[in-house]
Amino acid sequence: MTTPFFCLLTHESILAIQGVDSKKFLQGQITCNLNYLTTEQSSLGASCTPKGRMVSSFRLLEQATDNYLLCLDKNLFEKQLADFKKYAIFSKVTLEKADEQWVRFGLQATPEELSFLELETPQQANQVKQHHSQQYFLINISEQRYELWITNSHVATIKQLLIQHLMEKPLNDWLLGQIRAGIGQVFLENTEEFVPQMINLQSIGGVSFKKGCYLGQEIVARMQYLGKLKRHLYRFSLDHQDLPNIGADLFSTVHTSSVGRVVLAAQTEDHKIELLAVTQDDATTNELWLQDNQTNHLKLLSIPYEVNPEEEIKY
Repeated sequence: MTTPFFCLLTHESILAIQGVDSKKFLQGQITCNLNYLTTEQSSLGASCTPKGRMVSSFRLLEQATDNYLLCLDKNLFEKQLADFKKYAIFSKVTLEKADEQWVRFGLQATPEELSFLELETPQQANQVKQHHSQQYFLINISEQRYELWITNSHVATIKQLLIQHLMEKPLNDWLLGQIRAGIGQVFLENTEEFVPQMINLQSIGGVSFKKGCYLGQEIVARMQYLGKLKRHLYRFSLDHQDLPNIGADLFSTVHTSSVGRVVLAAQTEDHKIELLAVTQDDATTNELWLQDNQTNHLKLLSIPYEVNPEEEIKY
């Protein structure tokens, strides 16, 4: 059984979107449906180019009416901010970095092990529970994985509680949990490379096919309804070697060129590697390896959800 732990989430930044047009603005920009959001329900999502390629992927929260928080790769922050600003000039909306207002921790533990936080533990993925003081809240990310968001003024107090009750671990251990949950992510290294379905975003509630138009929507919808996409997100393990970079190529015994790209990788408890990679569907039954390491084959592992296009279009 995994030891319960916490870690500081240093790899992402927070964008605050506020103003009377904030919901309307975001609804026309991103893949998730803001009509499904509440202060107790967050969502994964993505921002796309007109050609349907993801600029970023993120988690979106409704902190209050006309007040949203969007969390994404910190190295993509300026690019995403600039893209949003291009379309926000005719909307009553402000776009600001909110890293100084919030500190985020990843927690891996059972609800019982988090009772010291004195707030109800969210039971379902993406559900949010806020402390009555409104100074911190907890988001269910996946099974026994939570994000704790704390206002800056309360960080010292809450961190002391974390230290008293949980072990502190490095970011790698949190990312390993993300890999095992099958949650892909867009980083600066692979921005504008994938349509959302390539990282299975539609299978984990990050794409709505009922919300109407948004930037890139026509391409994303066509990929879903025509069923022509031949690449998806897969999880693999690998015997010990150096941690592969985001974007590292995968090769196969029966293909003459790259069949996939690493999306996220982390070291395991036994010093092996697990990774997520967008990979050609027809290559996953073959022997696969990372570039320059043909003797160390990847082993295909399961992810905890099903890719089901017929169910996904109901959302």
